[in-house]
Amino acid sequence: MRRTKEEAEKTRQAVLEAALTLFSRDGYSLTTLSRIAREAGFSRGPIYWHFASKDDLYEAVLSYSQEPLEALVAECRAMANTPIDAIDHFIERWLWLLVNDHKYRQSFEILLNKTELTEAMGRTLARERELTRSIVTLFRSLIARAVRKGLLDTDEEPEKLGLLSYTYLMGITQSWLFSPELFPLEEETDFFRRRFWIMLQ
Repeated sequence: MRRTKEEAEKTRQAVLEAALTLFSRDGYSLTTLSRIAREAGFSRGPIYWHFASKDDLYEAVLSYSQEPLEALVAECRAMANTPIDAIDHFIERWLWLLVNDHKYRQSFEILLNKTELTEAMGRTLARERELTRSIVTLFRSLIARAVRKGLLDTDEEPEKLGLLSYTYLMGITQSWLFSPELFPLEEETDFFRRRFWIMLQ
């Protein structure tokens, strides 16, 4: 039984790896379950054993980027008593994941640059929108706390700065994933972190 479970998990991971590769290279629309099966070295049967549809498989692929960010939001909420450290940690970790986590980076790229989003992907879009709201809310609450503690000097409203913080990170992310030759993100991470704090103040 144990071996069977291990083999089933290996098959599931092989399917996810194949889907990640093809969604990232060819986009959602051009990637079929048949092509994913060929890439993984299986028939379509094992795919349907683990995933009900292409949308279900797409949802699992996007989890590679959603789950680390959801965990990061929770981690930084727990650092609320040190809001500057929490914000800086969020930014550093976001950029580190882009540079160093291949599956995270591919998943993010698929969402931003390789997918025609439709309401057929309702669950995935709902999770992504909720994640967006939670990040904006996290920044807003940490900035408000930093202002109250006298750690951040600004006349701008925390609500607006929370949104600005999120769009700042997303702008870097979208630009780099769309055209990596524009700048070496790993080398410029410290620059982007410094400019973030200048932007807020």
